[in-house]
Formats: sequence, structure tokens, C-alpha cells
Amino acid sequence: MEIGVRDALSASALSSAAPCRALVLGGSSEARALATRIAADPRLEGVISLAGRTSAPLAHDLPTRVGGFGGVEGLSRYLLEERITHVVDATHPFAARISANARAACAAAGVPLLVLTRPRWVPAQGDRWVEVADNAAAVCALGAAPRRVFLAIGRQGVADFRLAPQHDYLLRVIEPPQTDDLPPSCEVIFGRGPFAIEDEVALMHDSRIEIVVTKNSGGALAYAKIEAARTLGLSVVMIARPASGDAAMTYDIDAAMAFLAS
Repeated sequence: MEIGVRDALSASALSSAAPCRALVLGGSSEARALATRIAADPRLEGVISLAGRTSAPLAHDLPTRVGGFGGVEGLSRYLLEERITHVVDATHPFAARISANARAACAAAGVPLLVLTRPRWVPAQGDRWVEVADNAAAVCALGAAPRRVFLAIGRQGVADFRLAPQHDYLLRVIEPPQTDDLPPSCEVIFGRGPFAIEDEVALMHDSRIEIVVTKNSGGALAYAKIEAARTLGLSVVMIARPASGDAAMTYDIDAAMAFLAS
């Protein structure tokens, strides 16, 4: 259920006299932008939590905790012990486990939850997409014939592509993957976006890429690879997002701020 600024004003049952102490579940550019807004608002207090999958995360303007909570029970306990009044799930759209834990923990602790995410990408004229449900389907979509594949999925789930060892992969990551997770023929390069479309076109052209595999994470920061594939006439295997559950959701940081200030 998507909400806007006006809807967000009534999203919390807390009275306006109660101070807001927000927990932002981070891992996205939206989380960093929201943290900056919270830090600049004297009405609000907040902490941002990162899963710890990146050893050198970008800095945030709020106090930051790193690591898991210990499942639903641990997160529920944290919300109560830290007197959290609002939770904003601004994790990566594919962080399905922490999002599910957040929904369950907030329900158990009686804390209102808002999901701050970004719209999905949709095909544009000239795009050649094969839309699939998950990594297993993406592996099948590559076909039996050997191909030069750009894996733009990060290091999570790369082991699934070991089931298609006939392909020659180019994997771009921020953090080094586990060697045992890599397909037999896999070149690893490192980089943190955003990337310019000219650079993405050059990378795919110079690397002789024939097909791109990526997740439908949405947003502008990672869209250049989609534009580059379109420019070069390459097919894209697009992995769909996991189910988002029934939590209130917005694409708008102003709506998230209204939720916190309500």
C-alpha cells in the first residue's frame, strides 16, 4: 500500500506530544537521504542500522549500528529497549529477510512501520528484457549456448550461476565474493555506483558482453547499465523483486518525514 505525505500524517497512533525516536533500516541511497533529513530536524531523534555486508559503508548523518538484531525476537526487544517510536524500512529492495523481520517485529512491539523504497524499472522503447522471478530462472534464461554475461547482481546469490558453467561471466561487486561461490569462468571487477552511461557502454563493449543479468532494484543511481544495454542492443535478464508484504509504503522522503513527525 503506497502512501503520500497527507496519508503519512495519520500513519502513527502516537500523540504529537511524544518525541519521535526513529529506527531507519538502511542500505540504500534513500536511507542515507532520510538520515540527513532526520539529523537536521530538531523534533526527531534517530539511529540507522546497517546489515554489515559492506566493510566500508558510506557515512550517514545519524548514529549508526552495524549487524543483525537476532531475528524477529531480537529486533522486537531492541525496539522496546531503545524506546523506538517509528521504524522506516529503507533497505535495498531485495533485502527480503530483514524486511520480513521488520514487519513481524513492529507488529509484535506495536511500533508503526513505513517502507521507503524506489519505483521499479519498467521497459522503455528499445529495451530487450527477459523478466524472471529469481536467480534460478535467470540461470535458465541464459540458455545452453556459451555466452559472455555481465552479472550486475552484486555478490549475493552469485553461487547460483555455478549451475551454468558454460558461460563466461563478468561480475561487478563492491566487496570481494567468496571464491567458492564463483562460476568456473568468472572475471571479478570492483566498483561502487553511480556509473556514467558512457562508462557502462565502454565496459560492456570492451568486455564483449552479450547479455546482462541484473535485479530490478529501481532508482536512478544504477540505471546506467540498463541504458547502456539498450544502446548496445543487448538483452537484459531482469530479476523481479521479492514480495513486499502489506506494510505501508512510499517512494517519497517527504512522506517519510511526515510519518516520523506525526
